[in-house]
Amino acid sequence: MSLDFDRLQKAHRTAIESLLAARNVAGHWEGELSTSALATATAVMALFQWSTRAQGSAVSRQVLACRALIERGCVWLLANQNADGGWGDTSKSFSNISTTMLCHATLVATRTQGGDASITTLSQNQIVTREEAIQRAADAIKNAGGIPALIARYGKDKTFSAPILTHCAIAGLVPWSTVPRLPFELACIPARWYAVARLPVVSYALPALIAIGQVRQHFAPTWNPITGALRWLARDRALQVLNQIQPPHGGFLEAAPLTSFVCMSLAAMGQTELPAVKRGIDFLMKSVRADGSWPIDTNLATWVTTLAVNALEDDLPAPERPMILNWLLDQQYQVTHPYTNAAPGGWAWTDLPGGVPDADDTPGAILAVQRLENRDEGQKPDQGAAGSDQLEEAPRWPPGGFPLGTHPATSQCLSASVVDAAIENGIRWLINLQNRDGGFPTFCRGWGKLPFDRSSPDITAHCLRAIHAWLNPPKPEDDPDLMWVYGLDDLQHRALEAIRRGETFLENVQRPDGSWLPLWFGNQHVPDDENPVYGTSRVLRAFSDQAATDPGAWTISAQRGVDWLYSVQNSDGGWGGDKGAPSTVEETALALEALLDAPQSLTTNSQRSILNPQLVHGIDYLIQRVEDGTWTEPTPIGFYFAKLWYFETLYPQVWTVSALRKAWKTLSGSP
Repeated sequence: MSLDFDRLQKAHRTAIESLLAARNVAGHWEGELSTSALATATAVMALFQWSTRAQGSAVSRQVLACRALIERGCVWLLANQNADGGWGDTSKSFSNISTTMLCHATLVATRTQGGDASITTLSQNQIVTREEAIQRAADAIKNAGGIPALIARYGKDKTFSAPILTHCAIAGLVPWSTVPRLPFELACIPARWYAVARLPVVSYALPALIAIGQVRQHFAPTWNPITGALRWLARDRALQVLNQIQPPHGGFLEAAPLTSFVCMSLAAMGQTELPAVKRGIDFLMKSVRADGSWPIDTNLATWVTTLAVNALEDDLPAPERPMILNWLLDQQYQVTHPYTNAAPGGWAWTDLPGGVPDADDTPGAILAVQRLENRDEGQKPDQGAAGSDQLEEAPRWPPGGFPLGTHPATSQCLSASVVDAAIENGIRWLINLQNRDGGFPTFCRGWGKLPFDRSSPDITAHCLRAIHAWLNPPKPEDDPDLMWVYGLDDLQHRALEAIRRGETFLENVQRPDGSWLPLWFGNQHVPDDENPVYGTSRVLRAFSDQAATDPGAWTISAQRGVDWLYSVQNSDGGWGGDKGAPSTVEETALALEALLDAPQSLTTNSQRSILNPQLVHGIDYLIQRVEDGTWTEPTPIGFYFAKLWYFETLYPQVWTVSALRKAWKTLSGSP
């Protein structure tokens, strides 16, 4: 198969124009997360628990508004029940035990409002009453294994099994004794001790620990008088902590499910007047969509913007870069985060108040900021940077500036390096987060007990790419590498060591077949919902970046990853999450970009560049999807904590732009 260069160029241009057109009026990308049956079920339950207990004329209008949202939410759930009686997290997801139990409990609890509301379902195109839907859901839960299946799905991690069982207990479907006791009193200890305390939930789930722990104690008190007294004494202090870590607009993590679990638990206890509950209810009422549903989170604006910037590279118009640069710089956390106690220097996935700095969005932001700064293309260092009117034009300095006092222009360097300082602070934040095993966790260092707090290959690879880019910034050929002329400072030494340890971690966790598993992405067509294509492609990008400046960095592990990725390509030229999984635009683009980046993807024969035939087949798959207009259809491959599925409308667009650009650059010989 030969590659048609005209088709490639045209498809690439189409993808670029579509991605640029997807920006919002503020000039950056916001994207759109899939609507969620899980989020809708939990939000409706929270509104129902609050509205049935809230009293007083001051809230009467809000209660009426809640009841309307409850009814619309139930109608949406009825309309989106799958043919097997269950629900999946998105409109494209298979049914799962977690979401089905939540939706079933919500319909049961709210049956006193709306009676047997009927709606034509999308799955069967027939009229189904609430009671019929409830019975079908109950059958689906039984067939899936019920409570034991739910507990088995999450293992020792109670982050999500405890809230689901609480939701069902509030609806009267399970006894309170089935809900795990969560030691909410531990929220009263200093935040720096949380990792030592080994909480039974992950670092980001402290609000659930507090609220669910309290509602469990309220309805099924412990028989131990000492423990009971301790929890009674800790109750008010724990609620104060909850209030302190809640964002001002009420949405914990911008997430409807987490906010809902907190509100329904406390409202079920009669605590409808708590400020945290009132703010949470306000957040839920404001975040509902026009069709009566809720998304899993408000948006991933920061994340998708950095993905878009890094995919477009210099196809992002130069006059529009300063605005995005300034927007990103404004989001870097300058103080300790009250929620996770994260140090200053990181970025979250969104610019909204509920965001928390993490080790996937921070490297993405660092790479984007470095690309947007782009001084070597003639942009002055003061263009678009925060505080630009106070910056002076200066020569290009080594990352992080010279060690203090080693250069006569040190003061000029510091006054001109707002962007460099932001990047350096981000690098320091990442290095300080690195775990003892050499990998990087998502939010907090050292928690390590539960999956979403452990080191992970995809997060580690992203961090290594950002650190490497900081150590090896692009520069003109005649620009001496001043870092090595003047020597390394302490942070640069730490960065090199972090890369070494990170690569060792990646080699240690590589699977026997040569692949790597990610933490934040999956595929419902693959056993155990795994997505080794995503994980392997992300890790290979890190090894390729290293090999670009040090060919010796291309290890045997990296080559095994390449060989594995080639081995799971489908016959149509695309890739799914693993061998045999249906091809998707997202996974095909990710695999292609990683393979095109790898050494030896391009060979020379009679003065002509030739791509590996498998790569040609994969590129042709993407081109065909662009040509037939199906390339923008998203697939539910994202995990939003604890195997909660989502899809994002910008993922296929961003990764297609990136892959086709890489193909064009590789074949045209562009730098």
